[in-house]
Amino acid sequence: MKYALLICAPVDGEELSPAEISDDPRFTSRIEEVRSRDLVKGGARLRPASDATTVRVQGDEVLLTDGPFVESKEYIAGVDIVEVADLDEAISLASRHPVALGGGSVEVRPVWE
Repeated sequence: MKYALLICAPVDGEELSPAEISDDPRFTSRIEEVRSRDLVKGGARLRPASDATTVRVQGDEVLLTDGPFVESKEYIAGVDIVEVADLDEAISLASRHPVALGGGSVEVRPVWE
């Protein structure tokens, strides 16, 4: 079964560059685990919420807002699409994510197939 893991980092947390992540043992061990088990089927690391643009449509008017769609203490920093046996395995994988261990959270959501 496929699940989206929405990686939510604290807004005031440290923003690591891709190079810093590739040098951080917390992340490198996780990356090695999911690659060796062929669990990740897609995903992306996202730029900070401050780089977001939110699009809304009201009638015929397209409204743009700089920043994320809501004010929050966390922002979505990345998305992993994983294929695992069941929700329990997805939760187990999410609970070991360095962002979750460092004060953020990982939302686990089934993917329509």
